[in-house]
Amino acid sequence: MDNAQIIALIKREVVPAVGCTEPAAVALCTAYATEALGTCPERIDVLLSGNMLKNAMGVGIPGTGMTGLPIAVALGALIGKSSYQLEVLKDVCPQAVADGKAWLAGHPLSIGLTRDSDEMLYIEVLCTAGDRQARAIIAREHTRLVYLEGPCVPTLDKRSSLGACEEEEAEGGLTLRRVFDFATTAPLEDLEFINDSRRLNEAAAEEALKGNYGHELGKTLSRPLGKGIMGDSIFSHIISATSSACDARMAGAKIPVMSNSGSGNQGIAATLPVVVFARENHNTEEELTRALVLSHLTVIYIKQSLGRLSCLCGCVVASTGSSCGITWLMGGGYDQVAASVKNMIANLAGMVCDGAKPSCALKVSSGVSTAVLSAMLAVQNHSVTSVEGLIEDDVDRCIHNLTRLGSVGMQETDKMVLDIMTHKKIHKDN
Repeated sequence: MDNAQIIALIKREVVPAVGCTEPAAVALCTAYATEALGTCPERIDVLLSGNMLKNAMGVGIPGTGMTGLPIAVALGALIGKSSYQLEVLKDVCPQAVADGKAWLAGHPLSIGLTRDSDEMLYIEVLCTAGDRQARAIIAREHTRLVYLEGPCVPTLDKRSSLGACEEEEAEGGLTLRRVFDFATTAPLEDLEFINDSRRLNEAAAEEALKGNYGHELGKTLSRPLGKGIMGDSIFSHIISATSSACDARMAGAKIPVMSNSGSGNQGIAATLPVVVFARENHNTEEELTRALVLSHLTVIYIKQSLGRLSCLCGCVVASTGSSCGITWLMGGGYDQVAASVKNMIANLAGMVCDGAKPSCALKVSSGVSTAVLSAMLAVQNHSVTSVEGLIEDDVDRCIHNLTRLGSVGMQETDKMVLDIMTHKKIHKDN
């Protein structure tokens, strides 16, 4: 890949999002179908892949005070705009929430698992009003519309192109060396756009501290109790800032973040540890910019072979990116960055994704903690060796060992996680 292609790839994968991207994508698909219908639907039927359902069951929907898919679907139909993409619900207001609740009380909504697709990310929405129907399908990526049919739009059908897209992604041409060389040598003016992730995600972390969101991990770390136990250090500040933004986002705060590869938490975890370390380590603005590119592009590279959704928690990938960025900010070169990746894989491989939810902040904190530890070891030339576990001498083979484990080896684990989640006995006071 040449520099222009890499820049285009980053700009496509690092985009703003409001709320968890899985329910946002379902709301987006609903907005597409509603627009194709041309009127407010009287009935909505939604079919999802298992991973989409898993990631949308327990997460707060921005601006609603509610959890889960029904309100996201209703708002996607009532106020969603497809042109907003993953910010599809940014116009949510109290009246819209009231209208959404009223629609849910008076209209049928069906949400189930699809049996017709092997895609890990698959959303199909059928909207009906009288004898009119419209259907929209999003697959492979959170915003990839592959089918649209309805009385108000020409039919769009790109489902057959998904196989070709898979081949293109597999032959993307990225290696960790290419990622490192691009981030550290590309003209600085071509990289300035990445600072939007810094501004958006820093603002999210700061806004999060003004409220009481989720399990309040970020606030707990910034209080006297947290400082007394964890200290008032770069390490604790990294964990606090990152988990604060995640606390707010998973609890449904109407705060935009910059996502990576379709995940806001991945965008947060790839950004804030690097930003906090650079600020407190007194790195230059150029160094911070390049470290952010290194972090985000590493995440994109790993996700190319892992896929958008899998049983492997996304914080493993995102924290690996931030570990690379921090290692470079510490003065490490390519060999040390590669060592940090090996250290991350040796430590966090196997962390399961059990859906998007407030406790994601705990997993993110584990990931970024490991990112700092891995970087500290790497800059001292300590690396997990090829006689240990999943690690090989070639760092790119290590990465593919990780993604093979997550995308192939953990498939049965993924099914078990979904089965457990959908058959839990939940007390009414929870």
